[in-house]
Amino acid sequence: MPVSSVLLHKLNDALIHRRVPEGFLRLQKLGEAIGPLQHSDPNAASYLLCVAQWVDIGYRDIAFLDDLISRLSKVPRSQLLFKDYVNLRMVEGYRAFASEDAVSAIPIFDFVLQIEGGVLDPHIRSLAHFWKARAHRKQGEYELAFHHITEAKNLATHLKASKLVAEMKIHESWMLFQRGQRKEALRLLDESEEELKTTGHALSLGNIASARGRFVRRSGEYGKALSYFECAMSIYSEHFTHHPNLARALVNAAYVKRLMALDLRNKSNAGRASGAHHARYLSICRQALDLLQQAGEIYSHNHHQAGTGAVFVNAGYLHLDSGDIDRAEGEADKAFQLGEQRQDHILMARARALQTAIHNDRAEEQVGESPDTAMHANLARIYSEEAIELAKQTQNKRLLAGAYIARSATAANDFFQDWEAAKQFVTLAGELLSRDDRDHLSQELSQLKTRILRATGINEMLRSWSEGIVSNKTFQQLTEEFAEIVIPKVWLREDRKISRVATRLSMSPKKVRRILANANLN
Repeated sequence: MPVSSVLLHKLNDALIHRRVPEGFLRLQKLGEAIGPLQHSDPNAASYLLCVAQWVDIGYRDIAFLDDLISRLSKVPRSQLLFKDYVNLRMVEGYRAFASEDAVSAIPIFDFVLQIEGGVLDPHIRSLAHFWKARAHRKQGEYELAFHHITEAKNLATHLKASKLVAEMKIHESWMLFQRGQRKEALRLLDESEEELKTTGHALSLGNIASARGRFVRRSGEYGKALSYFECAMSIYSEHFTHHPNLARALVNAAYVKRLMALDLRNKSNAGRASGAHHARYLSICRQALDLLQQAGEIYSHNHHQAGTGAVFVNAGYLHLDSGDIDRAEGEADKAFQLGEQRQDHILMARARALQTAIHNDRAEEQVGESPDTAMHANLARIYSEEAIELAKQTQNKRLLAGAYIARSATAANDFFQDWEAAKQFVTLAGELLSRDDRDHLSQELSQLKTRILRATGINEMLRSWSEGIVSNKTFQQLTEEFAEIVIPKVWLREDRKISRVATRLSMSPKKVRRILANANLN
């Protein structure tokens, strides 16, 4: 039985207004009633695009969509009506994007958007912008992504599709967060949740919880971030046991657990904790690896290479933290190979940063064996420089900051001891991080600054300043560096009382607290 126009209208209406349980039920009943999709059906291409959108919000999976696509794939394009051809191209664009082939998807959506506005259905134009925005985001092209998500949202607003607008705001919030507009990003998530909470749209509600986790994680609130990821995992698990978004939440939760474990280990190393904390550290690491294993199984089921690569990178860091350098290196190599296959610059840059850390550690292990030390130190330099070049091909500032930190750490290793280069890359990294960045990346930056300062000496820095040698730094940067030297010393002399430091130096307690936090002293 062919797809009736009435049934297709009801499906599209439920889709636009995000009546998800109703749509899923209709699709199930309709699938049983119509049997195999026939290309002779005048509504076949429209139905196919409708199904692609339902798959995008959680119905069945890509394999189900592929089965439908295969039934129309042999139809000569010249025999298709223009409307059907556009619908089919949209499906092909989504299929490419869903398969992590954003490079192929973007030109397809470009073609659709070049069709005159009066010819193209406004909903399809909005959808093309929406999917194109997400493809650009996958590529790390955040400004283009922001442009297209804004266009998509404006068109959806004009169509009075408030639920669709709410879903688009989730993606818009990430773009704002990348710009450093954290409060605005969180506000959009609140608005989206309020609009969608009665729709049964579990995938988007899980996405909201997951996004909140990523936002608060960057401010160093690891416990709070973990609770959001666990909430997302619970929502996804109830409705989508094999969905890639569940795997992504598992990876994010594992990442947070690793950061929490590192905090515990640092306390143990500083003599501020007992052996029980070390046992707790090992337990958290095991939990993180278990989460990554679950995520890897889901990604493998979905043939999701970028996600699998993220599992490898995170597992690699966990193994490196625990001293198992061989396993860490194996994970890093697999991650880079996956990224190279897809020309995924973000994954490749992350893998190279991990490989840099691995070879810096190997160089330290080879004390007294200069040929091996030189080999590993130079590999660390090469990989860190590649990480920088790869990160520059995206608009991911934190990715680039992490690559600069890796390069600085390499310059500062015992083999090179190139303190001027170390300072240069630390400065570049610092320019990319905002005051809201209070997570491990800012901590690594602070630790590097401290190491460089100890190696070069405060007197040398002050002498250079007195002679007007400022290395192209702005006065604000010089002021910040001076504050990072003086304030921790005053804080120690004032019995570690922030209020007393603020009074003595006539500055706000908030600024004192921020500088101490950057130095890992508060």
